[in-house]
Amino acid sequence: MSVALITGASQGFGRALAIDLAERGWNLVIDGRHEEPLEEVKELLGPTGVEVWPVVGDVADPDHRSMLVASAEKFGGLDLLVNNASELGPSPLPTLDVFPLSEFRRIFEVNVIAPLALIQEALPLLQGSQGTIVSLSSDAAVVPYEGWGGYGSSKAALDQLHLVLGTEQPKMRVYAFDPGDMRTDMHKRATPDEDISELPDPESVVPSLHRLLDARPPSGRYRAIDWARS
Repeated sequence: MSVALITGASQGFGRALAIDLAERGWNLVIDGRHEEPLEEVKELLGPTGVEVWPVVGDVADPDHRSMLVASAEKFGGLDLLVNNASELGPSPLPTLDVFPLSEFRRIFEVNVIAPLALIQEALPLLQGSQGTIVSLSSDAAVVPYEGWGGYGSSKAALDQLHLVLGTEQPKMRVYAFDPGDMRTDMHKRATPDEDISELPDPESVVPSLHRLLDARPPSGRYRAIDWARS
């Protein structure tokens, strides 16, 4: 049975992906900062019959990352690592001239350093299965939106890490996946004055990622919209 490790799985896209993979028969290690919503996901997945191990903590914590990989090892391997957990930063989004540097450092710690550190720790398991790494990107990584300098620059750095890692690990697949705008709590915090009710929900974007995973194209950066069925 396939095994996936998903960070930020208590809400948004991570939660939607965890539910979908469990329904497809995957065993899961799921991560989130708060126990109650993470346990709710586990209870929701009970009827699927798969094993779901919730691990509460912060991906920026080295001990927590070690616990995540140790949990995957108990399954006997790891086929898919999804770095979904992200830090937005202050809300409303500040411009770079007044961006608090402590918040900027936190964004890079969570969005860039923690994913790389988790990849490094999980790599032996992933190499053993010739598995796949997916990290959530954003159009803010390639488009200079005002106010998105912190989050966007962190995602641009994450994209580049994955492009390099894909070159260095040719037997694996390493994807930066841009899901597009979604109706999530993070997006609402980023644009508190905007109506996001017409944006797609995360559940509607998950099938695009599955098509990418099933097709197994070369490592690189991919957009959900390019893998949506017309």
